[in-house]
Amino acid sequence: MPFKVGRSRLRDLLREKRMTQVELARRTGRSKSQISDLVNQKNAEAMSLRVAKDISHALDCHIEDLFEWEWYELDTEADEED
Repeated sequence: MPFKVGRSRLRDLLREKRMTQVELARRTGRSKSQISDLVNQKNAEAMSLRVAKDISHALDCHIEDLFEWEWYELDTEADEED
């Protein structure tokens, strides 16, 4: 079963690490507004791999920790008909 990206966990991770958005922006070289957009899930799915890597490094976590991941079922009947 494949995964789809769920909600951003940035807010939770920042709280756990006791880090502000401003500090995360400084550590990653990103703007405060970009970090804010990602924390507030504006364009979260469009987070590039490079940005995700920078953020996960700054937060000392794995890239997959940045999001909740949701399983979804493939429509196997449609696949069998093809």
